[in-house]
Amino acid sequence: MEIRGRRECQDCGTRWSYYETGSVACPECGSVHSTGLDDERTLHTASPGELDLTPGGTAVDDLTPRELAREAKDEARPFVRRHGFVRGGALQPLDDTYLTAVELTYVADAADRALELDDREHAYLLELLGGADEGERPPPAEVPPPFHAARGLAVADAVEAYRREVRKWLEANPHPEVRDVLARVHDHERRVQALDGDIDPDSAERLLSAVREVGTYLIDGDDGALESARARLDRLDDAPA
Repeated sequence: MEIRGRRECQDCGTRWSYYETGSVACPECGSVHSTGLDDERTLHTASPGELDLTPGGTAVDDLTPRELAREAKDEARPFVRRHGFVRGGALQPLDDTYLTAVELTYVADAADRALELDDREHAYLLELLGGADEGERPPPAEVPPPFHAARGLAVADAVEAYRREVRKWLEANPHPEVRDVLARVHDHERRVQALDGDIDPDSAERLLSAVREVGTYLIDGDDGALESARARLDRLDDAPA
């Protein structure tokens, strides 16, 4: 949404930033009557909320893998819904915390459908949970085969969410040179979704890296990042169907 981020309470005069609180309510008196101080509205989609998996983490020993997965999903889904990638008009990177949260929702569903999890699958679930708060994702080589589709769908969803926000951000910050790259990202994203995520984790990571490099180019002006994104997409184009 587009808002005037700097706010002033009409009741007590307190000034604050919506970008920091995520609320038009006054942090001092709680009044919802505030005035925007900025001359123009600015695109803002990022939430100040954090991914908190403490309830599941504190009871790991008392939960079965399936129960642990369900609890993690319940915590991750609201975070995913609230998350955005534009803060006060500034494009943000596609972060690992968001990616891990999306993957947790899919891994949880896969774990729920499984009759049981083997040691490797259980360890992977615990690794996802353990690294989520700090934004640490397991590398592609560690994804157990039963969770390949979960990783693929998570990457496709995250890439789609980021690509859509980049396109929205580009309306006010034109960069026509990235249009073809985003179109190619969209094509691969739809392919992964059509396959229900069942692709090699290395290929999923290549797609993810490509869209992240588009973000790096737009945020930092790194020409090499855009060329790298194109090269990654070339390799995906050449990969066997």
